[in-house]
Amino acid sequence: MARRTPPDEREPVRLPRAPYERELRRLQIELVKLQDWVRAEGRRVVVVFEGRDAAGKGGAIKRVTAPLNPRVVRTVALPVPTDRERTQWYFQRYVEQLPAAGEIVLFDRSWYNRAGVERVMGFCTEEEHRRFLHQCPVFERMLVEDGILLRKYWFSVSDAEQERRFRQRLGDPTRRWKISAMDLESITRWEAYSRAKDEMFAYTDIPEAPWNVVESDDKRAARINMIAHLLSTVPYGDVRLPELRLPPRPASTGYQRPPKHLQAFVPDHAASLRAPHRGPAPDADPAGGRGHR
Repeated sequence: MARRTPPDEREPVRLPRAPYERELRRLQIELVKLQDWVRAEGRRVVVVFEGRDAAGKGGAIKRVTAPLNPRVVRTVALPVPTDRERTQWYFQRYVEQLPAAGEIVLFDRSWYNRAGVERVMGFCTEEEHRRFLHQCPVFERMLVEDGILLRKYWFSVSDAEQERRFRQRLGDPTRRWKISAMDLESITRWEAYSRAKDEMFAYTDIPEAPWNVVESDDKRAARINMIAHLLSTVPYGDVRLPELRLPPRPASTGYQRPPKHLQAFVPDHAASLRAPHRGPAPDADPAGGRGHR
């Protein structure tokens, strides 16, 4: 077993922000090309994001989806199954989320919940867990045989980095929602999760749908590495897009904007943040102008 890293040990050198942002911009342009290719060719893509709590899955998904069309690319993060869903075939509610032609679906956690959280926390029986390990490779081979491009990423985080991120979330009101009592259980059950992950890999790391491990102690590097790898595994190409040009704006036909006092505008909270010597924002609409509607 790998050595447990003390939480107070010096942090590793992380990818600086400037080269990270430059490369992320380049990769996101390529993601748009991938999206256009998927749409033009009618392909179906599924990307599975798995890993321990606070491993960086959500941040990676945000960087993937940021430049993309939400009508083409969907993120699926299913809640706890309902009583009815618990009586269905385990994979059934995930099948309903699979892409149609020209779509990409990102699973923020997936059917692998059964091999991780459900297994460790006792939310499934031993029989249900064994059945999952038997059926999952069959299920994924069916997806691949049907033409779905399936990619699986496991975000690997050290115990020290996970604990550091948990402490950050507890102290940040904008990220407090990201942590729950069950998340904190992953600290006391670290080795149980490790064993469950190792067993899961032994059954589901198959040639048709292999696991790709992303070292994620450095979030920036993890995002860059994951996106670059995804792009390298899909044979996308440039798609000829229709040429678009802005038409000339027609001359005014005498339209006059109604008086502002007849409409309810949101209060200008931003005005309190401007320096006192500054005037109106450069895009402020003059009285009677055509700019804002």
